[in-house]
Amino acid sequence: MAGGTGTRLWPASRELFPKQFMALAGESTMLAETAARLSGALFADPVVLCNDEHRFIAAEQMRAAEIDPDAIVLEPVGRNTAPAAAVAALYLVERDPEAVMLLAPADHVIADADGFRAGIETALPAARNGSLLTFGITPSRPETGYGYIERGGPADTPGVFALTRFTEKPDAATAETYVASGAHLWNSGIFLMRAATYLSELERLHPDILAAAREALAGADTDLDFLRLDGDAFGKSPNISIDYAVMEPTDKGAVVPLDVGWSDVGSWDALWEITDKDNAGNVIRGDVLAEDVRDSYLRSDAGLLSVVGLDDVVVVATDNAVLVAGMKASQDVRKIVDRLRKDGRPETVTHTTTYRPWGSFQNVDVGERYQVKRITVKPGGRLSLQKHAQRAEHWVVVSGTATVTRGEDVLELEANQSTYIPIGMAHRLENKGAETLHLVEVQSGDYLGEDDIVRLEDIYGRS
Repeated sequence: MAGGTGTRLWPASRELFPKQFMALAGESTMLAETAARLSGALFADPVVLCNDEHRFIAAEQMRAAEIDPDAIVLEPVGRNTAPAAAVAALYLVERDPEAVMLLAPADHVIADADGFRAGIETALPAARNGSLLTFGITPSRPETGYGYIERGGPADTPGVFALTRFTEKPDAATAETYVASGAHLWNSGIFLMRAATYLSELERLHPDILAAAREALAGADTDLDFLRLDGDAFGKSPNISIDYAVMEPTDKGAVVPLDVGWSDVGSWDALWEITDKDNAGNVIRGDVLAEDVRDSYLRSDAGLLSVVGLDDVVVVATDNAVLVAGMKASQDVRKIVDRLRKDGRPETVTHTTTYRPWGSFQNVDVGERYQVKRITVKPGGRLSLQKHAQRAEHWVVVSGTATVTRGEDVLELEANQSTYIPIGMAHRLENKGAETLHLVEVQSGDYLGEDDIVRLEDIYGRS
């Protein structure tokens, strides 16, 4: 499950490039690490569910990880985990009526992958016998940012316990009581069950979710390597989590306790907690200079960040936003995001770099009637054949070789060569080479918005 926007990790995580597609806790992206963790003899090829706007990012990261998904299913709107799980279960039972489904968010960290797989094997017999299992994490501290699961006595399957109840994120005093009890586990949000059992319980408890999922999958279109759900049908589903919709009211629930170094990386303090630190207790990423700073998370994705004389802070600098917060207040970053959204600010949506199936572009400078972008086209990447009604473009190749369609002409441009695209001229940029193409684009005109594009032909199926 690769949806979600990771608002509490703003400004690094944005709507168009959320945390699951970032390398926050390791060298690989969180999606790639999750897919690798769930590969091998125990697993079938994964089914990835993601937002329509993230489809090319998800596909490229799976390709780079050398993992071939069974399907990448596109959700036209976000409807939480219960409807997503319904679509996945319907997809799986069409192929195997006995399929056992593991529902795993793509933005979690699990340090002990072998221990996690062992936990799945412990849970499998109970899942095959009709239980709906969740994995509870042995708490290491009285955390108020997680939900909790209260476990009951042992079930018939060794290592599996009855599920007594779910509880919401508690206050500090309640969290301390939970941890001291020994009967409470953190709610991991990871589930294991027969797909058919989940559908049966959903039919009983929330038939409206199941009906919407069936209609959305029946009306789905194949789009390149993607399965695009019917938007109107999927939009009819209630916006509800699998916890509320099924796991809390079901009498088939069970839990497997795990102690595998799990984190949902839901906030900056959670990321600080699981990341290696220097002798002063600091996590430092990027070009950062720290003087007399302790127990802090310091990150710069753009330029030098200098921090002096502070303790227990989060400082994150990106190319168009900076966050400074007390470590204990990092759960409240979403309040800043809510205010930005209310004001219609673009900083919640995207960085200055925007990702496309052919590569990316970065906004470098903008002014009266001009805009400068840095364009990167991966090998084999091909922009759409397009034209603009209100702007002209100048392209200068920095490195690599550009194949440029310019009206009726096709040009090959090397480093330090350039071309000009007048207003209204059909054009295309392509990289037929083996190395990444870098160029600078200068736009000029009365209107420079991204919607001034008329696509005449596109290999990625965009309109």
